[in-house]
Amino acid sequence: MKNKIMLITYADSFGKNLKEMKGVIDRYFRREIHSIHILPFFPSSGDRGFAPINYREVDGAFGTWEDIREIAEDYELMFDFMINHLSRRSPEFLDFIEKHDESEYADMFLRFRKFWPGGEPTEEQVELLNKRKPCAPCEEIAFRDGTTEKIWCTFDDEQMDLDLRSESAWNYVERTLRFLMDQGLSQLRLDAFAFATKKVGTTCFFLEPEIWEMMDRIQRVLDEKGIPMLPEIHDHYTVQLKIAEHGYAVYDFVLPVMVLHTLYSGSSARIRHWLAICPRNQQTTLDTHDGLGTVDVVDLLSPEELQAVVDQTEQYGANFKWDYSGGNSSGEKVVYQINCSYYSAVGERDDSYLLSRAIQFFTPGIPQVYYMGLLAGENDYELMERTNYDRNISRHNYTVEEIERLAEKPVVKQLCVMMQFRNEYPVFEGEMTVHNTPDERLWISWMAGPCRADLKAELKSHSFAITYLDREGCEKALDLDRDFSF
Repeated sequence: MKNKIMLITYADSFGKNLKEMKGVIDRYFRREIHSIHILPFFPSSGDRGFAPINYREVDGAFGTWEDIREIAEDYELMFDFMINHLSRRSPEFLDFIEKHDESEYADMFLRFRKFWPGGEPTEEQVELLNKRKPCAPCEEIAFRDGTTEKIWCTFDDEQMDLDLRSESAWNYVERTLRFLMDQGLSQLRLDAFAFATKKVGTTCFFLEPEIWEMMDRIQRVLDEKGIPMLPEIHDHYTVQLKIAEHGYAVYDFVLPVMVLHTLYSGSSARIRHWLAICPRNQQTTLDTHDGLGTVDVVDLLSPEELQAVVDQTEQYGANFKWDYSGGNSSGEKVVYQINCSYYSAVGERDDSYLLSRAIQFFTPGIPQVYYMGLLAGENDYELMERTNYDRNISRHNYTVEEIERLAEKPVVKQLCVMMQFRNEYPVFEGEMTVHNTPDERLWISWMAGPCRADLKAELKSHSFAITYLDREGCEKALDLDRDFSF
């Protein structure tokens, strides 16, 4: 993947389908967007695409594989693969329901009675799990032969966990990956991979060495066509450092909350420390289809600093996803993610929002910009309330007409200039320096050959300037009110 900006979008949120999505990107954001992470576009039974029924089809509401391949001609593409689970409506799981133990897929799914000694976990074993439910992660499934059985279900009740201890599951995984590699894939996002390693008496989350064996096996398949992998995990920041040490790209999930802390507090102390130690082979985010992770910044921010961020986002309309893991299942509410559009999270102030993106673009790694962030989108309370789903606060579906109108907003046009600069000024493959400044200021420099770029910010006022050396070596200020040229 080239070190240029990637758009994150659903297939039906930036225009109503893939054709409309490509049309608006081509028309309004061709210079700003180099690659696209198209969130799951396969037939799905839940979780906005993350309960895939069949990876070999494109959901007919979005388009066809021809549409995907046409987009791939002009943009690098990232697809999702849900290594941990598959839909209960998938042909494989339906065959399992129909034939039970006689199904060729009987070993493909994780069955409680075959996993736990005695067929059921103890309270202590459930308490130990890293889980996303306040109860044991399972669904009681009724089979055609009249029997019932508990199947592991980490997330939504539509998402049945795969048993990666079985060759049946691995045959499915490898066959599916090879198919996707032929459809225009440039990078694979490995969704929820840390939950796929399970062993009795453990958290069943990011188990070593099993996690490395699993990732290496997947990467060996991808290596057949030279495709990199981006593992997705929300956890303590040291886990991302460990993944990077193993040679994989990682998400900078620290950055979203760290930038909010920087803007809210008016202090650069914490973010300067993070920029000094963060992985260089990473992809940066401020916003995604999920919320803003809080677990990622534990020990980088104090409990008081993190709580201050949570409290401020709540004032700006955020809601929260809760952690039910381990000791947190006792009833104490612990915020796992903050659900809020990033533009709303900075108080819907244009200067604050542009500064947040400037910091992101000067952070090491490939920048990702969520489709709502590209349009400086506000919290969608109407969608959230109508669907009764908290995360939909930051999942607005834009029509072509809305995009045409919002593309003319001053803050969007200024953001586009910064994106042009980030894509086209050849300095961000070079060396970064984070200068030692008073806490109320932030100064980041990049140098590569004759090129230099500086971001200087006053954090109390949220004012900032970006300067760079032109082809004659003269320092120029980036003018956010006109297209960038170099």
